[in-house]
Amino acid sequence: MSEVYKAIADPTRRRILQLLREREMTAGEIAEHFQLAKPTLSGHFAVLREAGLVTSEKSGTTITYRLNASVLEEAMMALMDAFQLFQPGGAASARVQGETP
Repeated sequence: MSEVYKAIADPTRRRILQLLREREMTAGEIAEHFQLAKPTLSGHFAVLREAGLVTSEKSGTTITYRLNASVLEEAMMALMDAFQLFQPGGAASARVQGETP
């Protein structure tokens, strides 16, 4: 799970995930949204792949990336659970219901 948190800690990687939430994209399409060198972006892609947040498929010289939303959802649920957010009787639950914790 720490690899996921490390991956989403970086604003560039979060932006890549946002782009992939819309649709699968090639590395070149993603690169058009950034003013970064291709090796730098490749490093970001590697971190996202290692964390399981994206999958990639190579066809010839083209690499297509897809978001693996289930890994991201798992990480967010684990984080909310760790801080006891949105649990019955928790502070966040009380705020949602308009009560004072």
